[in-house]
Amino acid sequence: MTLINRRTFNAALMGLPLGSTMAGSALAKGTGAFPFLIGADVSWVPQDEAAGAVYYDKGVKGDILDILKANGFNAIKLRLFVNPEKGYALKAAANPEPDAPWCGLTQTIRMAKRVKAAGMHLSLTFHYSDTWADPQKQSKPEAWAGLAFPELVKAVGDHTRTSLEAMKAADALPDLILIGNEITFGMLWPDGRVPLSVPTGNPQTDAVHMNVPDAGGFDKLAQLLNAGLEASRAVAPKSKTAVHNHLGRHWPIVKNWTDNLLSRGVRFDSVGFSCYQQAEQGDWARTFSAFVKTYPKHDFFVSEYSSRKRYLNDLVHNNPGRPGLGTYIWEPTRHQEALFDRDGVTMGEGPKPDLLRDGVNSAEAPGAVPAPAGEPRKRRPAGGRYDANGLMNVYRKMAKDYRG
Repeated sequence: MTLINRRTFNAALMGLPLGSTMAGSALAKGTGAFPFLIGADVSWVPQDEAAGAVYYDKGVKGDILDILKANGFNAIKLRLFVNPEKGYALKAAANPEPDAPWCGLTQTIRMAKRVKAAGMHLSLTFHYSDTWADPQKQSKPEAWAGLAFPELVKAVGDHTRTSLEAMKAADALPDLILIGNEITFGMLWPDGRVPLSVPTGNPQTDAVHMNVPDAGGFDKLAQLLNAGLEASRAVAPKSKTAVHNHLGRHWPIVKNWTDNLLSRGVRFDSVGFSCYQQAEQGDWARTFSAFVKTYPKHDFFVSEYSSRKRYLNDLVHNNPGRPGLGTYIWEPTRHQEALFDRDGVTMGEGPKPDLLRDGVNSAEAPGAVPAPAGEPRKRRPAGGRYDANGLMNVYRKMAKDYRG
């Protein structure tokens, strides 16, 4: 790629006029081929739009992607389940196309094409499950439940390959591919489960994950990951690859986990972290700075967060030695410290406490009016009018500052 093309590509991602240069900009830092990612996971949007959701910014109706881009976002992350009609979609809002369940391949490709058309960077997270895969559960897809381990490894590779081939055929390949979602304790349990060898400091978490029988542990997890990573490289050799650890606050666990993967020949470009709360101030900064020193050939980014928006982005962008690739706020239309209000009321549950042990509310800009006491927040209708709230100011300012 020539210098002119790279500048044009970077300018397009940031919504700058074509021909704008990034020379001297803070966004030009880092080892990735793209500028600092100010991203959002908005996989709920197609589902909400089908229920009647419409989006506004300053009273003007617009496409959700255009609104995010106008406020400084340049990247979108989507999630993909194996057969969501067997799990996630059973509990989701009614789908006008039952043969194309939410967060299945057909719907994901449609949304990915919208992201590409908007000129935004695209990331994709493979949940190797029919429903949510996270630290509490990594359930096998129903169709894979009875497979012997070698066949399970093959299924991971085949699913990854065919999904990406379909996205490639639609001219919607992701720029960044995450193999697994929050797989700190492994994936496709029980085969790919790994015991926790370093306490988290959370008694409930430790009780669940410290004494897991090791039926192959990291050896099996490595084989499963490599199946997905090798398929990704085969179909999308120019795309970056990543694995996802949910304990961005806990450097000893991150190091032990990463070392175990690398020592078993797992090849990936970066690690994504979930960063919702810290145990002590400085936990995230410690992980980020230690990561780039310990793994000079690997990048990092924040795959999920919600509260402490500017603080966390600044930590990633200004990380000593080498900045991270960027961040992705998780479902900002209706999760936690949401960026949108519905009929004047935030669709989120409110900001996460700053520290695990306390109830500090560290919202950094005026947000929406809290929901009335006793009103269920997670189950309010998904349709209706969504208006960008005051928290969008954080992102406009952040994008301007990061451009230099």
